[in-house]
Amino acid sequence: MTTVETLRPRGLSPVMQAGIAQGVLGFGITGLGACLVLLAGDLGVAPESLAWLPATFGFGLLATAPAGPYLLRHGPRPALVAGSLALAAGLTLLGLSSAMPLVVAGALLLGVGGAAFVLVTPALLTGAGATSQLSRATAAGSAAAVLAPALIGGVDATGLVNGRVALLAGVPLLLFLALTARPAAPVGSSPIERPALSVAGRRWTVMVLAVSVEFCFTIWAVARLAGTGLPVSRAALLGTAFPIGMALGRAAAPLLLGVLPMRRGGVTIPLTGVVPLASAVTAVGAVLVVASGDPAVVTAGLVVAGLGVATLYPVTLATLVATPGLSGRHAASLGALASGTAIVAAPAALARLADVLDLRLAYLIILPTLAALLLLRRRD
Repeated sequence: MTTVETLRPRGLSPVMQAGIAQGVLGFGITGLGACLVLLAGDLGVAPESLAWLPATFGFGLLATAPAGPYLLRHGPRPALVAGSLALAAGLTLLGLSSAMPLVVAGALLLGVGGAAFVLVTPALLTGAGATSQLSRATAAGSAAAVLAPALIGGVDATGLVNGRVALLAGVPLLLFLALTARPAAPVGSSPIERPALSVAGRRWTVMVLAVSVEFCFTIWAVARLAGTGLPVSRAALLGTAFPIGMALGRAAAPLLLGVLPMRRGGVTIPLTGVVPLASAVTAVGAVLVVASGDPAVVTAGLVVAGLGVATLYPVTLATLVATPGLSGRHAASLGALASGTAIVAAPAALARLADVLDLRLAYLIILPTLAALLLLRRRD
């Protein structure tokens, strides 16, 4: 059985590697939401008309995910190095480019690099403590995500340069990660048993729904705040509310999951009660975001939603990885594919609803998404 110890490099620990990767990825993804609003202002169009831009990130994930078993056959290092360099190039293009083709290329590279990191994270963090380790790694992503809207908004507020330049802050860390990555043992590749396929499909769908909810907030939080009448720079600063909520929730998640564990197939999985609780808190946050046009109420709703969403991704990913008979390489690939599917579909669906209704009411799509997640999750 592949363990964390067999994957441990001679340099940075797996948890540290995963934390840096998730941190810069969280910074870049949340920054993409704030940059969407700035780019819409530069082009003189409504933010909703650029809903396809975050989808390019998702397409990058979808393109890379099927290659997961191949990329991980020699261990996590190749994907970690390639992901770091691709993400660094993507952030550079998004931060400095004014031509739309280069911006699209930057978003695609963000997706390719992000896919590599999504593949690497569960490959690095395996074993009985996987769920808590995933929570810690994604907590780093949420904490770094807090910086993105604040830094972009702060830079833009100076009027000296476009706020998108702030994305370059993640590049040095990515180059450091690429340079310090060390060879490690290959990820386990045991065959998939036929009885596990239906279970894997259901757990994959649950993960898609969980990531969909998260990215509706991640991509459109700043636009929702701007819709209350705030200037873009202030909306970007208040857009930190959602990642702040997620960072707090994920920091506390290992403690919660440590109190509510159970064993399945040698892997610790949280009790099913964690997901309904997280879903209920997220739903309350979504209602607050919809119910008022007051920026303070919307900001509070984003914090509450972040607290609720925090445990959904690590729990659903850990559950997918623990599917009986599913190899580590295939589980990592399916996890990346789930994220890509959600990122392509969910923010675009919310934007489509916003065309028919408005962005405020479109946020109600989160409620049936959570209901479907709970319905499928009941069997775990």
